[in-house]
Formats: sequence, structure tokens, C-alpha cells
Amino acid sequence: MDEPDLRHHGDAEVRGAGLTDLAVNVRTGTPPRWLRERIASSLDGLAAYPDGHAARAAVAARHGVVPERVLLTSGAAEAFVLLARALPVRRPVVVHPQFTEPEAALREAGHRVDRVLLREVDGFRLDPAAVPDDADLVVVGNPTNPTSVLHPARELVRLARPGRVLVVDEAFMDAVPGEREALAGRTDLPGLVVLRSLTKTWGLAGLRIGYLLAAPELITRLTSAQPLWPVSTPALTAAEACVSPAALAEADRAAQRIAVDRESLVTGLVRRAEAGIRVAGPAEAPFVLMRAEGAAAVREELRTLGFAVRRGDTFPGLGPDWLRLAVRDAATTEAFLEALDMALARRGRGWAARGPRRRYGRP
Repeated sequence: MDEPDLRHHGDAEVRGAGLTDLAVNVRTGTPPRWLRERIASSLDGLAAYPDGHAARAAVAARHGVVPERVLLTSGAAEAFVLLARALPVRRPVVVHPQFTEPEAALREAGHRVDRVLLREVDGFRLDPAAVPDDADLVVVGNPTNPTSVLHPARELVRLARPGRVLVVDEAFMDAVPGEREALAGRTDLPGLVVLRSLTKTWGLAGLRIGYLLAAPELITRLTSAQPLWPVSTPALTAAEACVSPAALAEADRAAQRIAVDRESLVTGLVRRAEAGIRVAGPAEAPFVLMRAEGAAAVREELRTLGFAVRRGDTFPGLGPDWLRLAVRDAATTEAFLEALDMALARRGRGWAARGPRRRYGRP
């Protein structure tokens, strides 16, 4: 069986295509003006080397920990590389389906990676007992990309133990209202590492800024594997701004809107069950995972109708019948669902007798 392409990401679906983007999980309309202005104001200081002390202290205060428990990174993806290269792990285990960069980084660092594959029949929910007892590095997403499953914190806690590093990727946790089930800020669990990204909610994919929370001794070890000045001055400015009380309140309001828009998308997909559409869930993240027979062909039809969606077969544990959809506003969702009807009808699996009468592009 062919191995999935662990380096495939949603941006490849939309790059240069001029399509309405449901493939990338970055919130639309971002970064907001106040954040752009704050970042622009940092440009006057580019002649000096970056100083991360203020941003590190701000992130620490946001999570109620000491700065020694914070590592600022060039995007959360850098954190996966640091963990793979700096830790002398013997048996790393990645819980799939999930973001593929952790496994890709481990493999490129020379590790043999074991997988725990969660099943659709179980709602892609984690059973801690499925993780091997001798795993000394465990990686799991919460909420998980691409399944949109939010695992209960009590289940993740069961994975923590002395002699094991438990990496919880919370890149999308700030898109969950109230950040329920978050482990960021916990200091009582042995080996816990929590990753956060500022890319998704704030639209900073091009700036590369994220951070890692862990015990000080682990932070020291990872820091030694970083190059000097790994995070730029504009990115440090953004980090400090995005963890301010006002920014956190704005992020929570955005999470509430996303929840409403997600419900509209899920409802529309469920109504197309007669066309063979199934939705993984309950969805809790700013994206939805759906299954449709012949999804690869449906995805190509959607492209001709002006929409890009994320293929699912590059995620271990999924296959060619899966697609991931980013949550968008109500108007975009309505247009997408009409286009989906036409795409299904063209493949002989139409839910409705008629499809949209126009080509849908960017709203």
C-alpha cells in the first residue's frame, strides 16, 4: 500500500489557482488591521537583533506559567523539528489521523515512527489504552487536524507518565470557545509539551510564529538545538500582541462565530446523506472532515466550479474518499453546498435533481 504524502498541505490546493479557499484552515479576513499596524510599527527596529524577552514573558503570563517554561518558535512546525532532533527517543508514536509534520520531522531525523490509527467507527476518538506502554514520545492533536475531534483532557492526561514526552498539538485550540479541554498551562503532568500556533486565528502563516510550553529543563534542551535569533522582530511583536487580553477576547468572539458557521456547514452536509455524504464528528475545530464515494473526482469537479478543498488521502488512517473543508461564512458555505450538489450530480451521485446555474468563484 502506498505511503501517504506527509509533506502535502492545503496551500498546495489553492496556490495560484484563484479559487475560493476551503482547503487552508487560516481564518479569513486576517490579520486584522490593528495587528498589521502593530507589526508594521516593529519595522523601525529591524537594524537590531531580535529580543524575545518581552514576547516570552507575555506568552508566559497568558498561560500563567514562568517564562522558563516557554519556547518561541518559527511557527509550530519548527517545534516538531526541534523535538525530533533534540530528544533521544527510542519509540516515538504518532496518533493519526492528524497533522503530518510531526511524523515527517521524526522520520527525517532518523527515527522509526509507530502509528496509532483512530477509526471512523469510533468517531476518531482516542483510546489511551491503544498507545503502547513503552512509547517514550507520543504526539496527538487537540482539536485534531483533520478530524475536527476535540479529545477530553482527562483522556490525554492518562497518556502522561514519567519517562515519556507527551506532545499535544493545540494549534487550533484558540478556535474552540473557552478553550475547553486545553492542557496549555498545566505544570503537574510529567513530560507534557503543548504546542500553540498564532497562524490560524490571526492569519500569520507568512510570518512564522508559534510557541511551545514545557518543563524548564526540556525548554533548555530544545533551545540548544535552535539557531541564534530564530524568531524575527516582527514575529515577536505579533506574539506579544496576540496574547494580550484584548486579543484573547477577540479570538474568543471569533471562535463563537466559527462555531455558528460550522453548524451551518455540518447541517448542509448532513442533509446530503442520501448522496453518500458522511461527516466525522462532532466537529469542534474550524474545519470539517467529510466522506464521499469518489471524493477525488468530486474534488476535481469542485475546482472547475471555483472551490478548493483539502484532499484527505495524505493523512495516515484516511483514504481517497475523505475531504477536509475549512469553515467559512454563511454566504460562502451556501455557495459551496450548491457547487457540491452540482459536483455530485456530475458524478452521477446527485442529491438534488438540479445544481447551481452559475459558476461560483470568490464571493
